[in-house]
Amino acid sequence: MTNTIADNLQFENGNRMNGLSKEQRVQQLVPLLRKVLELLGEDPERKGLQRTPERWAEALLTYTQGTAASPEDHLRVIFEMDDNDYPVGSDDMIIVDNIHFTSTCEHHMAPFRGTAHVAYIPNPQSRIVTGLSKISRVVTLFARRLQIQERMTQQIARAIDDHLEPLGVIAVVQAAHFCMIQRGVEQRESTTITTARRGVFLTKPQLETRFLEYLRMQDGKPDML
Repeated sequence: MTNTIADNLQFENGNRMNGLSKEQRVQQLVPLLRKVLELLGEDPERKGLQRTPERWAEALLTYTQGTAASPEDHLRVIFEMDDNDYPVGSDDMIIVDNIHFTSTCEHHMAPFRGTAHVAYIPNPQSRIVTGLSKISRVVTLFARRLQIQERMTQQIARAIDDHLEPLGVIAVVQAAHFCMIQRGVEQRESTTITTARRGVFLTKPQLETRFLEYLRMQDGKPDML
């Protein structure tokens, strides 16, 4: 029996891994993508398509490179604040807003793109925070997978909650889905908004209200507010 890519896949840290180099994966994808072009009625040998299978394979690997990555790679970078930085009993937030991303819908393999807004309240006991860029990198990591927006939003909040153990975390994601723009209902102006809350954001709705008010104060006001 001929081995396929699927035969080589293994699970590691909850993600699918295969042990193949990028070049090996491209080599195995190219003939499959050539076949896709043929089934679409195209000629893979015509001038405009001769290198398309290779480019397509490389693009697919780029779009999904977060599949084999772990948020721990970014969130292991932490800092501990002292009393002057973060007084005990404070519920002040650290907010990173307007994080732009592009992801790929797992249902139709069509892109969806938008912005994420994330806030967390450090635990007053540990006072642990991470670098601001790390929050953006976590969003990008989960976006670079075959995704649905609902799951991606939950994954962002869960990763921050698990690795930083804050008092609470909230993530709001707004995106336009090309599977709704190019096919089906063809709603070009429609966007989808999803939220995920952990910790005190579940028990203190006033914190979520304050978070949304902070977002409204910014010059680049999120469209959903």
